[in-house]
Amino acid sequence: MRIDCHTHFYPAGYLDALAAESEATTLQRDADGRMVLHYAGDYNVLAPAHHSLEARLADMERAGIDMAILSLTTPGVHGERPEVGERLARIVNDEFAEIQRRYPQRFRCLATLPLQSSEAAARELERAVRELGLVGAMLFSNVNGRPIDLPEFWPIYEAAEALGTPMVIHPTSPPFTGHLADYRLVALLGFAYDTTLTAVRMVLAGVLDRFPRLILIQTHLGGVLPYLAERVQRGYRAYPELRGRLERDPMDYFREMYLDTVLFDPACLLLGLAFVGEDRLLLGSDHPHQVGDIDKAPRVIEELPIAPRAKQKILSGNARRLFGLDQMPAAVV
Repeated sequence: MRIDCHTHFYPAGYLDALAAESEATTLQRDADGRMVLHYAGDYNVLAPAHHSLEARLADMERAGIDMAILSLTTPGVHGERPEVGERLARIVNDEFAEIQRRYPQRFRCLATLPLQSSEAAARELERAVRELGLVGAMLFSNVNGRPIDLPEFWPIYEAAEALGTPMVIHPTSPPFTGHLADYRLVALLGFAYDTTLTAVRMVLAGVLDRFPRLILIQTHLGGVLPYLAERVQRGYRAYPELRGRLERDPMDYFREMYLDTVLFDPACLLLGLAFVGEDRLLLGSDHPHQVGDIDKAPRVIEELPIAPRAKQKILSGNARRLFGLDQMPAAVV
């Protein structure tokens, strides 16, 4: 079985609401008739599978993907006025719940949260999980430039820990763009930077001491975290202003995080595997973004020189355990 844990979808109600009332994004058509969603620092070109379940299912069938864990993607809802963000989050989550109801063998979904208000986000997380049956939630690596390790975001982590809900940290535009504004470097480099920065800040700020049962999934193989974690560990022991702040060494926390496999270089994947182990890697494609690859994502895992049991865990076993997918109901017509 193959379960794609990093794949994105824009529900129709969300796109309609953006077009009608968003102050943070613009939705336009390009010369080829494709929808293009512009937001601060970057833009997304919408493929059919971004907003059509029929196109999505056809792509999954072609690539041999049995189930997808759908999430929204950039720009999220946190750039809007608070009341608009809360309304958009409810629209997304209600439509995601309906997708799960209609296609329980093919889709599970992650909640979208109005992160501009931690209290509202915590309430929506509880509603999405308890009432709608969504299997997790997605956070962004910063919220309107604010790092998400700050205590103002802790109500969200308190709710997630109490629910036992996995939280996927997805990158967005870094607080600065500068030279990243050229050549699509926000997506190519900035996302990896912000992912890494967030993972390190969450640890050094003591968030995982305060919430030891919080389940974090870092996208894009953790950015460059597997490559730089040893340096962070070394600095923690060397710098007196860091040493002894945490209950454990930084590496211990890093290796308890989950990583998805949205880097398709076999050498990088082997580094990620060595870093967190076979029980904490999750198949991801980043489909249907232009930089994603639903066909290559599972193939590169199957071609790695690792044991078949490890491949099975990465392709589906870890996701089944983490998202509680062992008991999947029949479709509701």
